[in-house]
Amino acid sequence: MKRDNSLCLVAFTAIMFLVFITTSVTSVEGRKQHFKKGKTHKHKKDKNNKGDCTAPDSSPPPAPLPGYGSYPTGSKIFDVLSFGAKGDGFSDDSMALLAAWKAACKMPGATVEIPSEFKFVIKPITLQGPCMPHLVLQIDGALLAPPKVGSWPKSSLFQWINFKWIHNFSIQGSGVVDGQGSQWWNPSDQIYHTQKKFKHITNWKPTALRFYSSFNVTVRDIKIMNSPQCHLKFDSSGGIKVDNITISSPETSPNTDGIHLQNTRDVEIQHSNIGCGDDCVSIQTGCSNVHMHHINCGPGHGISLGGLGKDKSVACVSDIVVEKISLLNTLAGVRIKTWQGGMGSVKNVSFSNIQVSDVKVPIIIDQYYCDKNVCKNQTGAVAISGVKYDQIIGTYTVQPVHLACSNDIPCIDVDLIDIQLKPSFTYRSFHQALCWNSYGKSQAPLLPSSIDSCLRRDGGSVKRIARSREHNVCF
Repeated sequence: MKRDNSLCLVAFTAIMFLVFITTSVTSVEGRKQHFKKGKTHKHKKDKNNKGDCTAPDSSPPPAPLPGYGSYPTGSKIFDVLSFGAKGDGFSDDSMALLAAWKAACKMPGATVEIPSEFKFVIKPITLQGPCMPHLVLQIDGALLAPPKVGSWPKSSLFQWINFKWIHNFSIQGSGVVDGQGSQWWNPSDQIYHTQKKFKHITNWKPTALRFYSSFNVTVRDIKIMNSPQCHLKFDSSGGIKVDNITISSPETSPNTDGIHLQNTRDVEIQHSNIGCGDDCVSIQTGCSNVHMHHINCGPGHGISLGGLGKDKSVACVSDIVVEKISLLNTLAGVRIKTWQGGMGSVKNVSFSNIQVSDVKVPIIIDQYYCDKNVCKNQTGAVAISGVKYDQIIGTYTVQPVHLACSNDIPCIDVDLIDIQLKPSFTYRSFHQALCWNSYGKSQAPLLPSSIDSCLRRDGGSVKRIARSREHNVCF
């Protein structure tokens, strides 16, 4: 019995010894593996491995950081960083943006993400549809255009970021679209010779954001600045809404229109701040049913319809409402400008509740528009009818009203209602109100009082003459 007990004790001791040895070896191996993983984390290469420093691993990879790695299959967020963008303000991230766009374009309700705190240099690019509906470009970071004029290809001098054939699409976010256009405004001799050497066309300058043949588009909340030419352009489009955006470029930057509309219908522009070197909003031929309200404009050239009818072309503009606008230190207030010799019509236009402060000429119809020192006198004109100026109030620095209508086709049904314009205290040289070949009615209060006798009254004969000479080319 004692012998059996002794044998059991020896066996138990041997088993415990083996368990101890096994546990110790496992612990050592674990520490070795942990040490190796620590070395790998520090990106130190194994001397015996000349290629990838990480060994194949059958386990799933760790989840990426939110927004900056690959995204789960089926995700509707397409972050440009996940497509290879650097966002360092120097590298060309154009292909990454294009790849993210193409991927998002295929999924309904997708979002292309431009993340905050990054700057992405984008060369001239076209983001093209048709895409699945409700696509969003979320701009929270910065998109930067190439800063050097010579780096732009000749074929891309019309626009920087071009949206084509897009439906049910939105641009939104807290970020910035920066055209970096200063070299375009004041090109140096070196840049001029570089362009000439490579046959670049210096007269053409890119628009920052351009939409072509796009419908049901919303642009909101973003800032667009320092475009080489126009900041935001809609061409042959419809169902456009612009809300709460900021557009900014220096007063001295030439031809940098804020928003430019051409052949575009059903537009609303609201609650935005625009300061630039040309028209805050420019409405060109083919536009109708445009409503602008709650806009701060300045510096710039004001809110303009035209110039229309250049080179004897046909211009058709109708059903425009501009109201609740504030203009500060602008060249013009609200104006219609046409070239001599044009055809077509401008009709059913309302400018109301307009506040002006130190605006050179607040109210303008100019049918002798000329952007050169001298323009050739021509017969024919774009016919203007049904224009109402109501509650235009504030200060002017040169002239309160300038209505210069065509000798051939008078302006008819022009209303001046509640016009209260005082000369600015900071300027001393003023001109009287001018009304030439313009017919309509005025209604008090009117300041200066000379406005009351500015418009001619019409018994009907002038309207018949005007309409008989109006070319029936607009429908």
